[in-house]
Amino acid sequence: MTNKNLISEFARILGKENVMAEEADRQAYSYDSAMLPPVVPGLVVRPTSSQQLSHTIRLCSLHGLPLTVRGSGTNLSGGTIPSSSESVVVVTNGLNRIIELNARDLYAVVEPGVITADFAKAAAMKGLFYPPDPGSQTVSTLGGNVAENAGGLRGLKYGVTRDYVMGMEFFDAGGELIKAGSKTVKCVSGFNLCDLMVGSEGLLGVYSQIILKLIPPPVAQQAMMAIFDTVESASEAVSAIIANRIIPCTLEFLDNFTIRTVEDFRHAGLPVDAGALLLIEVDGHPAQVEDEAAKVKEICRQNQAKKIQVAQSVEEKELIWQARRDALPALARLKPTTILEDATVPRSQLPAMISRIKAIAEKYRLIIGTFGHAGDGNLHPTILTDKRDTEEYSRVEAAIDEIFDAALGLGGTLSGEHGIGLAKCKYMENETNRATIEYSKRLKSVLDPKNILNPGKMFGGRDDG
Repeated sequence: MTNKNLISEFARILGKENVMAEEADRQAYSYDSAMLPPVVPGLVVRPTSSQQLSHTIRLCSLHGLPLTVRGSGTNLSGGTIPSSSESVVVVTNGLNRIIELNARDLYAVVEPGVITADFAKAAAMKGLFYPPDPGSQTVSTLGGNVAENAGGLRGLKYGVTRDYVMGMEFFDAGGELIKAGSKTVKCVSGFNLCDLMVGSEGLLGVYSQIILKLIPPPVAQQAMMAIFDTVESASEAVSAIIANRIIPCTLEFLDNFTIRTVEDFRHAGLPVDAGALLLIEVDGHPAQVEDEAAKVKEICRQNQAKKIQVAQSVEEKELIWQARRDALPALARLKPTTILEDATVPRSQLPAMISRIKAIAEKYRLIIGTFGHAGDGNLHPTILTDKRDTEEYSRVEAAIDEIFDAALGLGGTLSGEHGIGLAKCKYMENETNRATIEYSKRLKSVLDPKNILNPGKMFGGRDDG
């Protein structure tokens, strides 16, 4: 940004230490975890109070500056890539307080920059449970989780971030404070602005405080690993478990390529000759856990599971789940470019989707490791490539198109938890229709008439707000 007077005004509002104007400092905020071209922003600012955040938005609005909010930059769809070299990136890690943790009424009030895992630990210390557990939880922020409606391993039974947002305060495109929801269990006062804001990817407002629901932790758990010779039998077992009205806490899938890669990375004792694994945990009342665990084991055996290993200790259980969380970092070591996709289908269509992904990998001669939240139909086909190899990368792009065509053809969706951002906006009309896109754009144009809030995301390219 060349306007020194404007930089000075931001420094007056936020303090010089919270304004990054040098290009070397701004470079780090030009990209996120999506494999998309970076854009160096004009300025990076770090408010440390709601008042500073409001003033920052007002100043951006006054000068028509595009504004992109960024937590930890773990976004996988390009949602936190600046829209242009004039953009102001607002970093939320200075808004990182747990304002209230109420064990009596089972809620917490947090600022958007609180790290997800830190919040879950703070709740656990009070004897409470915050279930959403995205794979990036050790670094991702709660504000980012809300903006993308993040899921996680426990989403099958406990739901996703949306299910735990009771209320919030946020600033509109002019910096005015808007209040939505409540600390009460029930609240139907006015429009349901909370649900509108969850998953809005920074297009409609900027969170300053979030009220999150907490629940009592389960009394008992049992974790197990079911080993299959084929991905087909593993996926059929998933469908059978759900069809039998059993909802495990977690029901995760890994194919053989992912199993071998994770074992080489973690040395967790995974069976490298297995065609597929299901990592399963049931929780609840001890009698319920015993009953459901027995049923799950029997269903897996009926679907050709050749072995079922039950965790005998907390340490063994944690090793199982750490192996699952290691899937992405383990795969990412193998090639210069890792593209983690997020295709989601109805659970009954899981066997068909896994089969389609396998066929697409063969058709385009690509390495695709597939893992994911099988219990809710949310798969993460992970393509390993080198973006510098233009011929191979053209095959990658064609494969991605077919993966999403397959998901939509099976009644699925473009994203179960990663959002749309820049990466998937070109597919949006395929899932919805032109009228839906135009309706959404009209809504944004009214709430953000200058189109400064994360422009170009979700409904079009960088030049299409």
